[in-house]
Amino acid sequence: MDTTELLKKVRKIEIKTRGITKHFFSGEYHSVFKGRGMTFTEVREYIPGDDVRNIDWNVTARYNNPYVKIFEEERELTVFLMVDISGSQIFGTNNHFKSELITELCAVITFSAILNNDKIGIIFFSDKIEKFIPPKKGKSHALRIIRELIEFQGKSKRTNISDALKYLTNVLKKRSIVFVISDFFDTNFEESLRIISRKHDTIAIQIYDKFESDFPNVGLLKVRDLETNELLWIDTSNKKLRDYYQEKWNNKQKYLNFIFNKNRVDLIKIRTDESYIIPLQNFFKNREHRR
Repeated sequence: MDTTELLKKVRKIEIKTRGITKHFFSGEYHSVFKGRGMTFTEVREYIPGDDVRNIDWNVTARYNNPYVKIFEEERELTVFLMVDISGSQIFGTNNHFKSELITELCAVITFSAILNNDKIGIIFFSDKIEKFIPPKKGKSHALRIIRELIEFQGKSKRTNISDALKYLTNVLKKRSIVFVISDFFDTNFEESLRIISRKHDTIAIQIYDKFESDFPNVGLLKVRDLETNELLWIDTSNKKLRDYYQEKWNNKQKYLNFIFNKNRVDLIKIRTDESYIIPLQNFFKNREHRR
């Protein structure tokens, strides 16, 4: 992809996702992801209705008039995107490849963070760490993240979520908000998830295609495993085969629901042929209700 085409794609995604961010998520993001606490800023004279617990008794005694302490939220947060770029992300049967949907989602989260003056960083992972961009603030940094989401290609097609979580646990010292974005075809990551979720506010976003959750009846089909590159023929008209894949999918979802719930990790499920706005809105609403 040449520079002109890349810049056009970056600009197109910027316009779309900034609009979505401002219209749907800026207030929700701010209210759900609070800062690290409240910091004292100044005192002012007491006004009826002020919380008496905030009265500064030393200043009150000095001026013989009630004064209260004013606090402001210590807003700055660090947000981290962990993005699965293994081979299975280059799949989609309708509006988007999974990778394209991930790019838009990450752009929305990125602009939400930037608009709230938070830092944001990103890790691209397969079965190894492919690229690490440290967290920073500012629009130019946001555009760099979007540019990498569009253009970056990993060297491996396989997946190892556990190693990626371990890596982030080691490099991320301060408590942060971590979004893990994947189709979660990898399974052996529960212990690493437990460790990272104890230290960081962790949210999982599962991206999947409708043909992965509901195997189609389209006759004899040649398929390729996008992570191993293996080719095989399958007879999708075989009901037993379709039932087998359906049961396998259902069991996988039960397992994911169990381990995320057990480790207090929110799980957002988004299908490639559906809007991501409603799942994200539901996530923010549920977070608000639990506060």
